[in-house]
Amino acid sequence: MRRVVLAIACCLGVSPCLGDDFQTECLNNWHQWRGPRGDGLAPQGDPPIHWDEKKNVRWKAAMPGEGHATPIIWGDRIFVLAAVKTDRGVASLDPPKTEPPGGYKTPRPVAYYRFFVICVDRETGQIKWERVAHEVVPHEGRHATNTYASASPTTDGRRLYVSFGSHGIFCYDFEGQRIWDRDLGDMVTRFGWGEGTSPVLHGNRLIVNWDHEGQSFLVVLDSATGETRWRVDRQEVTSWSTPRVVEYAGRTQVIVPATRRITSYDLATGEVIWECGGLTTNVIPCPVVFDDLVICMSGHGENEVRAIRLDSHGDVTNNPQQAVWQSHNHAPYVPSPLVYGRHLFLTKSNLAILKVLDPASGEALLESVRLPEMKSVYASPVGAAGRVYIVSREGVTLVIKNQPTLDVLGINKLAEGIDASPAIVGRELFLRGQRHLYKIESD
Repeated sequence: MRRVVLAIACCLGVSPCLGDDFQTECLNNWHQWRGPRGDGLAPQGDPPIHWDEKKNVRWKAAMPGEGHATPIIWGDRIFVLAAVKTDRGVASLDPPKTEPPGGYKTPRPVAYYRFFVICVDRETGQIKWERVAHEVVPHEGRHATNTYASASPTTDGRRLYVSFGSHGIFCYDFEGQRIWDRDLGDMVTRFGWGEGTSPVLHGNRLIVNWDHEGQSFLVVLDSATGETRWRVDRQEVTSWSTPRVVEYAGRTQVIVPATRRITSYDLATGEVIWECGGLTTNVIPCPVVFDDLVICMSGHGENEVRAIRLDSHGDVTNNPQQAVWQSHNHAPYVPSPLVYGRHLFLTKSNLAILKVLDPASGEALLESVRLPEMKSVYASPVGAAGRVYIVSREGVTLVIKNQPTLDVLGINKLAEGIDASPAIVGRELFLRGQRHLYKIESD
């Protein structure tokens, strides 16, 4: 299914302005998962510290279906994804072409799902437009806490890029006109737990990680046309980690953490720059960067954190000069960590237990401490105005100071659970709950 839907000049060769102007505009928006610079920080953000259902909720908009994708904001538009189960079903299913080791551990759906792309007016919360990208019976199930719309979209300020994984990669303009779409095949995820890796946009290249129980690969698409720039096969198993793009020493690296290897690729060619021994199974957290280090981690079953120098070359697994520190006692499972200044904030597994490390050395600055009025955390923490915002699955958002002590500034409760990571633009905080999208803003 590769088809160019619209033949318009802006999508057939005219690159969007992704230079200095775009980089400046990014700071006033939240154009991708993990924000303007891919690090979870809003450099110009100053959202409220206190809110509840009756205080500082500017609007609350009902969303169809479910989705854990972060809301993406550009200008007056917010983009939200959702997967909606329909009443239309099938009586029986063909056996899967490929089964993950151990067979399917989750039920396969028998109902059709509609995969929605929704544009919301930032000022009013009203839906500007919504499009059904695809309608299909998913080929495999999903984990009870996953959704079919868990990968966050991204934008270059002119076009919106959406990944529903096995159900298609899509490009839309800001008025909801489809420009192109791609079918990359079906993922076969571990135990049929579903998908969730977000696409990453850098310049005119769209990067998609496709680690699963079949032939894994990393692919880079032309953002204007959807055509493949390059693809490299990977000897990896299922992961849900979003790659991190880092410009360092005149070279752009695409860093992909995984179970067997952490690998850095040259964005221009797909060439492997460096690699390091891998993490645990079920890798989900996105890498973070501090100075000349990239820090990768996973916390399923066991805990593994590795810090690797960005000037590395070749296999650095056993090279302490390049793989400079590692830790085995505290790492997140689903949430990504946050580097804010000289503090590395990370939660333990999916629990509301916080630890703060020195990102340069891995030294513990704050030993494990339980966060008040929270039980479980899936959303990734974000930072702004010297504060860290941590959101729980119970709908509680904890606001703490950016320091190696637990200094709680606010404990804020909403009426529904939240798994999607928050987005911050200026004085506004956006939270995608189980049923609603919230805009939090103080008077």
